[in-house]
Amino acid sequence: MYFQTGNERAFGTFPLKGTELETALESALDVGYRAIDTAQMYANEVDVGKVLARSDFNRSDVWITSKVPTSEFSAEAFIPSVEQSLKELQISALDVLLVHWPPGDDDVRPSLDWLQQAQQQGLAQHIGVSNYTPKQMRIAKAHCSSPLVINQVEFHPLLDQSLLLKTAKETGISLASYCSVARGKVFEFPLFDDIAKAHDVSAAQVVLRWILQQGVSINPMSTKRANQAANFDVLGFDLSDAEMVSIRALTTTGYRICNEDLVPWAPTWNAQ
Repeated sequence: MYFQTGNERAFGTFPLKGTELETALESALDVGYRAIDTAQMYANEVDVGKVLARSDFNRSDVWITSKVPTSEFSAEAFIPSVEQSLKELQISALDVLLVHWPPGDDDVRPSLDWLQQAQQQGLAQHIGVSNYTPKQMRIAKAHCSSPLVINQVEFHPLLDQSLLLKTAKETGISLASYCSVARGKVFEFPLFDDIAKAHDVSAAQVVLRWILQQGVSINPMSTKRANQAANFDVLGFDLSDAEMVSIRALTTTGYRICNEDLVPWAPTWNAQ
C-alpha cells in the first residue's frame, strides 16, 4: 500500500538538524521529493516543521512519516509524544506513524495497541512499524485490526533480507529501506560501477534501483543537491534479471550496520 502511493522515494532526515536540515530539505522539495521521513529520536521535527510551515505546498501534497521511540512506550506517554510531534511539525496529523523499534521485552502487542489508538484518535492516517523481525511482523499482522502499511528496516545489497521480503509478501506489510547504500560500503564493490556504466547512471542509482525493483521503498538522505536529484531520478531505467541476480549475490556479505554493538536494544534479527 505504502509503495503504491507514489511516495516510494522519501527524503530521509537523519542525522540532520537545524539550519543544515532546513537547507537540505528545502532543496529536496525543490528537486521533487514529496515524502519526508523523520522521527522523535532524530530531534529534528521542529526543523522539519519550520520548512513545512513556510513552503508553498498544500498539506496534502507532502507525505510525512514519523516514529515513536521505545522510551515513550507506555499508556501515559505514547499519545502525548505523538501530539508533541504534531505540534513540532506544525501539522494536524501524520500520514504514517511508526513504532521505531520493538520493545526490549519482545512483547510488541502493547505498543501496537497504542499505535492503533493514535490512529483512531486521528493523529495519523496510516500506521506501521520499524526494525521488526519476520516473527514480529507476523505477530503484528495477527494482532492489529488496522492494516500496517510498512516495516522500515536496514535494507541494502550487502545484507540478506530475503526472510523479511518473504514475510512482507505473506503479511502484506511492505518494506522500506534505510541505510540503502550501507553508508557508502557498497561503493567498495566494482560491480555497481560496471552496471552503472551500462545504464549511464551512478553506482548509487543502481543500488537504489535494485531496492525499488524488489518492491521496497527508499529513504535516502543527502545535503548535496546533485546527489538528491540523482537519488530521486531512479525510475527511468530498469535492471535486467541478470543484473538483479548478480547484485543479490552480494547479500551473502552479511554487512549489518544496526548490529548489537551499535544498537544494544536491537532484536534478534531474522527471528522466525
